[in-house]
Amino acid sequence: MVGSRDLPPSTRSFGHVFYHNQFKAKPNWPSPNENLSGKTAIVTGGNTGLGYEAASQLLDLKLSYLILGCRSLERGEAAATELRQRGSKAKIEVWLLDMASYESVRKFAQRVDSQLERIDFVLLNAGLIRLQFTTVPSTGHEEGLQVNYLSTMLLTILLLPTLKAKGPPRGQEPAHLTIVSAALTLAAKFPNRDANPLLPSFDDAKTFDAQEHYHSNKLLAHMFLWKLVDYVSAEDVVVNLADPAWCKGTELARDAPGAIKVAGKVFGALTGRTQRVGASCFVDALVNKGKESHGCFLMSWEIHPFASLLYTPEGKIVTQRVWDETLAELDFAGVRAILDSMKSR
Repeated sequence: MVGSRDLPPSTRSFGHVFYHNQFKAKPNWPSPNENLSGKTAIVTGGNTGLGYEAASQLLDLKLSYLILGCRSLERGEAAATELRQRGSKAKIEVWLLDMASYESVRKFAQRVDSQLERIDFVLLNAGLIRLQFTTVPSTGHEEGLQVNYLSTMLLTILLLPTLKAKGPPRGQEPAHLTIVSAALTLAAKFPNRDANPLLPSFDDAKTFDAQEHYHSNKLLAHMFLWKLVDYVSAEDVVVNLADPAWCKGTELARDAPGAIKVAGKVFGALTGRTQRVGASCFVDALVNKGKESHGCFLMSWEIHPFASLLYTPEGKIVTQRVWDETLAELDFAGVRAILDSMKSR
């Protein structure tokens, strides 16, 4: 199988990528005969925006059991009520998950392992953009780095053994875990790439740049997945990244000042995909794509190379540093032993 890291780096400009994504690429919808009866899915951040729309599309495919991982149980239950009213017969539950809290992430993963008999799909959609520098008190990390990268990678690792053990029976397509990514990773300047140690450099308020921090902490997931596939076989769990492109009406930058929010809405109205089309990228990664997508960055419903930096000698050094520092950061949760257990077959 030819994955993202086996492809040559893209030479297209980001402007070309953006134009293709927004105006030329065509959705790859599931087959009309696709039936997810008997299957279970988890969608984090599924109470609003693209997460909610992806959950809705899975239910339209006759999914039997849906779990929404939400920071607010009240907002999650409101979303679940709306989804139930759409006519699906699925069992829909809301489980507490605060991606800014390592403890909440651990409790959520433990609940998945202890309470679910089967798990087929996981969409790690919860994420944010902070326009002002904000730290998470319990970890001291900048909030975007914490939510978009560190906690997301922790939840990924913690779920792997459960997905392997409680996924579909051998001989069927293995469980899928899709992490929401962004085409903007391809435009990341990553100005702090030479910092050593690297991760703490994201926590410096003096060098905070909202746009670059978002691009870069999403890029870190590319680097992490590059290494993760050395431990996780596509026969056990399929792990991939999926970009929904620029979509109108999401709440990703919900804390933006009024003028910026208005400008974003205007830009989205002119160029953005609908949420239905954007969320279909996630459903495609979970349902349509098979083992060939393991370890891949999916953009516009196709396997795409990672950010060009990763293919360079400098990028390989930075990728190894990201991997080592991430495992050290998450060592309290026993992540090295989990990865070693996934590698030994």
